[in-house]
Amino acid sequence: MFQKFDTVSTPDTGPARLARLRDEMAKEAVDVFLVPRADAHQGEYVAPRDDRLAWLTGFTGSAGFCAVACEVAGVFVDGRYRVQVKQQVAQAFTPVDWPETQLADWLKGILPKGVVSFDPWLHSVQQIEQLQKGLAGTEFTLRPTRNLVDAVWEDQPAPPNAPAEAYPIEFAGESHAAKRDRLAQELRDAGHSAAIITLPDSLCWLLNMRGGDIPRNPVAHGFAILNSDASVDLFMAADKLTGLTDHLGADVRQHAPDALIGEVANLSGVVQLDKTSVPMAIASTLSASGIEISYKGDPCVLPKSRKNAAELNGTTEAHLRDGAAVANTLAWFDENATQNVTEIDVTTQLEGKRAATNLLRDISFDTIAGTGPNGAVIHYRVTHDTNRRLKAGEIMVLDSGGQYLDGTTDITRTLPVGAVGDEEKRAFTRVLKGMIGISQLRWPVGLAGRDLEAIGRVSLWQAGLDFDHGLGHGVGTYLCVHEGPQRLSRMSDVPLEPGMILSNEPGYYREGAFGIRIENLVVVQEAPHLEGGDAHRKMLQFRTLTFAPIHRDLVVTQMLTSAELDWLNDYHQQCYDKLSSRVEDTAKEWLKQACAPL
Repeated sequence: MFQKFDTVSTPDTGPARLARLRDEMAKEAVDVFLVPRADAHQGEYVAPRDDRLAWLTGFTGSAGFCAVACEVAGVFVDGRYRVQVKQQVAQAFTPVDWPETQLADWLKGILPKGVVSFDPWLHSVQQIEQLQKGLAGTEFTLRPTRNLVDAVWEDQPAPPNAPAEAYPIEFAGESHAAKRDRLAQELRDAGHSAAIITLPDSLCWLLNMRGGDIPRNPVAHGFAILNSDASVDLFMAADKLTGLTDHLGADVRQHAPDALIGEVANLSGVVQLDKTSVPMAIASTLSASGIEISYKGDPCVLPKSRKNAAELNGTTEAHLRDGAAVANTLAWFDENATQNVTEIDVTTQLEGKRAATNLLRDISFDTIAGTGPNGAVIHYRVTHDTNRRLKAGEIMVLDSGGQYLDGTTDITRTLPVGAVGDEEKRAFTRVLKGMIGISQLRWPVGLAGRDLEAIGRVSLWQAGLDFDHGLGHGVGTYLCVHEGPQRLSRMSDVPLEPGMILSNEPGYYREGAFGIRIENLVVVQEAPHLEGGDAHRKMLQFRTLTFAPIHRDLVVTQMLTSAELDWLNDYHQQCYDKLSSRVEDTAKEWLKQACAPL
């Protein structure tokens, strides 16, 4: 099994660790120390060595940070984690609603002045600039310092050192030499001598390699300098690169990780950085060396998001394989859900069905299998301590995904345990209407996620309901299940382009009662011209990648328009056509019934 169910942190360890950290802060003569979730690569998912926020506070969510002062320690979390944080942190920590409450405003509310310190490797340039702007005109001072959590973390794990591997060209669709040439030309066109790449998925995409440094994400930790002559200086532990010399070639020069700062200081010309992800330590080194910086962005991010034909063909196949495994699990669920089944049972069944494909490399994130009130915890992770038996009349949120060599999947289905109430069904149908609305959408070229995401919420808004997470995130191909820059979010101004993969996942959550989420992955493609439409106006649409039945017993058909009902019936017909030859024999009759028209 990939997923473990141990409790990895408990609230009771936090206060003593907090006290030791405050002792270290006193030695350093600082008033506030910032503890982010991210590592030096600004990763959402971090290696055990870098899981400082969870070690200190007990909070295990994938986003957030802690600001530790002498009298108060604020744990800043967004709407996805406000139920979870209350369950995971001790009273010594104060949950703070973020981004509604900004760090600078919070600091000014608890202290008249002070020294705010941070590890410059764990904070991006943009983060520090925003904090400086928020504290302008005050008597607060920002000071980079050594990592004070590391100083008191006596049994901190070693850095990850998993071997990397070449990614086959039949799945990548383009050689790394061609990628380097293409991006180097963009550097030359912009008058830049080099770009520093700090995001592991960008590095792995550029060099057609994958790794194992982060659970659930097949990336290798490292840094790279892409030079305008298309060569690359790669800073990665030599043990990871054993056997990759021929794959990388002479134009990719290998260096030890600790050589990075020296090489950065010796660069010349204009160096391109992405201020949203580059560590402050790197930007400070360039500035101290008098090297001009251009904050233009990571050159890999947009090209990586526009999947080529080979990547799309691969992920289409991966989703069909994965959909069959999910359908096998749903068939088992419908037969057994009322027979003394637990959340862990469902999780292990699903992983087992994926593993039975003999092509599963990993799960793409820890499965979210929450029933009843656990389903209202948006990023719930079941443990032996929280494991709950399914009860008749409740509903379960089952959010999961797989990592296959040809693609990354992410799918959510909400499932009834026996007969459920009208309230849950009506909420489910409103969520379904939002998912269908996005699936049916056509829009003019140039629009971004913020221009579209409201369509997935309209039915909920009309009933005075909403949910506290984005409507959709970008997804990689055998890379990270959360990939930028594309998002279906009111915060995203990145125009959607053909080849971009996104999740379509509206939901609804009632704390202490139930949760609902329905999720398919979709890919942006050009929309065909419609008779009578503007001949000059280019339009885009989504193609659905995910195929597995949506539970018919939760749908209030009278709430659907005829167009919505047609979409659902057509989707289920496609599910049957695409999966019937792939599912287990024991699931074939179930699939036929699950896909029957409403």
